[in-house]
Amino acid sequence: MGIIVRYLLMIAAASFLAVAAALPSQYSDFKLEDYNFTDVITRDVCIVGGGSTGTYAAIRLLDLGKSVVVVEHKDRMGGHTQTYTDPQTGRTVDFGVLEFHNLDIVKNYFKRFNIPLVLANSSSPGVTSYVDLRTGKEVAGYVPPDPTEALVRYAAQLTKYPYLGTGFNLTYPVPEDLLLPFGDFVTKYSLQGVVQLLSRYAQGFGDFLKHSTLYVFKYFGSAVIRDLQIGFLTTARQDNSELYEKATAELGQDVLLKSYIVAMDRDAAGAYAKVVVKTPDGLKLIQARKIILTIPPKLHNLVGWDLSSNESSLFAQFRNSAYYTSLLRHTGIPDNITVLNAASDTPYNLPVLPGAYEISPTTVPGLYTVLFGSDHPLPDAQVQADIISTISRLGTAGTLPTTIPYFAVFSSHTPYELTVPAEAIKNGFYKELYGLQGQRRTYYTGAAFYTHDSSLLWQFTETLLPLVVA
Repeated sequence: MGIIVRYLLMIAAASFLAVAAALPSQYSDFKLEDYNFTDVITRDVCIVGGGSTGTYAAIRLLDLGKSVVVVEHKDRMGGHTQTYTDPQTGRTVDFGVLEFHNLDIVKNYFKRFNIPLVLANSSSPGVTSYVDLRTGKEVAGYVPPDPTEALVRYAAQLTKYPYLGTGFNLTYPVPEDLLLPFGDFVTKYSLQGVVQLLSRYAQGFGDFLKHSTLYVFKYFGSAVIRDLQIGFLTTARQDNSELYEKATAELGQDVLLKSYIVAMDRDAAGAYAKVVVKTPDGLKLIQARKIILTIPPKLHNLVGWDLSSNESSLFAQFRNSAYYTSLLRHTGIPDNITVLNAASDTPYNLPVLPGAYEISPTTVPGLYTVLFGSDHPLPDAQVQADIISTISRLGTAGTLPTTIPYFAVFSSHTPYELTVPAEAIKNGFYKELYGLQGQRRTYYTGAAFYTHDSSLLWQFTETLLPLVVA
């Protein structure tokens, strides 16, 4: 087995190097006459990625009188926002993005599409059982600590860095506390009581205690603390995807779904960048005055891009964790029980990864949400097998009644949480990254440039729009 794994890793590494090596050659060989286009699309702005940020940018640019085209490789818009409709009851269940910040920008965006919002119920339904999911056994006597006092101390530390509320606009030299592994930061400022609370919000981060404190502050910032008190928002119809369905309908033919970039020339002579896109209807040429990139800027996502050596060098430094969401039927677990993964032998009883974070009931009887995380990407089949085994262990250990479940739906949200090492942050990585804004007709937004938070990404994108339309 070890030999097979090493062989597969060698193949994966070779494939990645081949992709990276292909990037500059595709640009140098770019010639329009080499392509047979079925259509030429001329727009003010080409938006790459139809997730939360790309959709928001497209709608706002339309409102500002600009023409747009969105290139999205999936068959739908919305990115991490996903909603399942139960065929028997007709009820909808969100299993991607669940909540939004209680902000005017959120209220106005949903109001634009006549989608009512309500305060979200963030509490776990029924009884919560803390189980070490490696064994399936309940962690005897475990009670999570009251986070109140530690959260106050955490918030006090956060106020030292108000500039984090607008992006990675760091001061230099970067404060040492922001570079500390968060586990060390917790010890330094006696924040042990808030770690379990943070772990519920940092799902998808991998081992967040090892991450630089900067990333935890970005993810669990002042907006989150505020809405823990006044309440988050969600859609009244429990269908967060409705926003993206209505946006897709409004954009119409200006959305190219199941499409990807083949080649581009952002330095082309004249007024337009040239973008060659493979669509289900054939190759199309997009001529755009500006380009907005909203997808994770990992090199394997940017095949076909005319990356400069500086862009390639910056994007190659990103590493990422992995996050998976799913809905399961026929688990056998009673509908009033939420299972949270709490290891019996780790600091703060944090779950061992790769593994499930939680198994929780939905509003549909017999339908359970399972959230799974890893420090590194895994094959979907491996994650699914691990989830099935995890539920089986609950039954084998006698903790809960279980049966053999099956997936109603499964989704990978990988790559998740793009980070760079502390040394790179110290040496000005984000200053260089933000320096790319506006270069070569291109602007950048999305989680890598701010944080994994739809509401706050809409705010961040709003600050870019005056530059894009100028």
